[in-house]
Amino acid sequence: MNRTSLFAAAILSTIAITAHPADESSYGPELERFTYPYPVKQFQFTSQGTALHMAYMDVLPTGAANGRTAVLLHGKNFCGATWDATIKVMTGAGYRVIALDQIGFCKSSKPAHYQYTFQQLAENTHALLESIDIERATFVGHSTGGMLAVRYALMFQQQTEQLALVNPIGLEDWKALGVPSLGVDKWYARELAQTADKIRAYEKSTYYGNKWKPEYEQWVQMLAGLNRGPGKNVVAWNSALLYDMIYTQPVVYEFPQLKVPTLLLIGLKDTTAIGKDAAPEAIRPTLGKYAELGKRAARAIPGATLVEFPDLGHAPQMQDPDAFHAALLKGLAAK
Repeated sequence: MNRTSLFAAAILSTIAITAHPADESSYGPELERFTYPYPVKQFQFTSQGTALHMAYMDVLPTGAANGRTAVLLHGKNFCGATWDATIKVMTGAGYRVIALDQIGFCKSSKPAHYQYTFQQLAENTHALLESIDIERATFVGHSTGGMLAVRYALMFQQQTEQLALVNPIGLEDWKALGVPSLGVDKWYARELAQTADKIRAYEKSTYYGNKWKPEYEQWVQMLAGLNRGPGKNVVAWNSALLYDMIYTQPVVYEFPQLKVPTLLLIGLKDTTAIGKDAAPEAIRPTLGKYAELGKRAARAIPGATLVEFPDLGHAPQMQDPDAFHAALLKGLAAK
């Protein structure tokens, strides 16, 4: 190879490295070494006979306090940290904000054996809020966090001031529509095989409507770093249990029972449907059609308000923070 070729190869190598500078990052099983935007506290408790802890951020208003508390519930491939922009906006608008990591996720415990149910996660969340003297709150649930927010409101109606559901999954029952059960062992194998490239490709197509910005990469590396770390097996195992919970515990049939003000914030380019890639080919195009699912959910939830984002995907709060947060604050003020 001549000097020109060597120089070109060196330049290409440098470009490849700087494109994804954190590609070799690895984190502990509780996301050790990954920095959150605000101080992280731990709620210590016992559940199913096991001592556990839930990580959370408790951020006080930076603007004039409005007397309201917002609890932010993350999605399956997200963490409390991914609410960074939302925390800044909501605290600036006067909210006290609690952003937590559920058991099995991120900086919280990942037990070797745990029966995951949305009821259990709601109980855990309620216990954490009681421990810091929060009696009533508004819940903002994204993706899987939307399913959890619905379950929480059904179980703890008096403690739920308002719901904001951000591209919640579970707006349809995938099992009833023909998506086959993968079972925990298959989910576990799939999770062990995850890589940064697979995560990035999925997020680009589903979360961001086939558009990409450099600031999204940190969230790819957050997940990939867990998979590269020393706790890879326990992380993948808990993830598999959680996927099975999502698949087997639909909340869509209970939407008419909700009795709290509910705001639906829906990116219409979202196509999320758990296990869709394993479904028969003829069924796949019928799943995860959020342009239809959002409207259907709004009709099923008494008095719901629907806000649609035509050009956004599964994570509108990250793809277009300005438009999303304007709609969120307006909707929460109109309860």
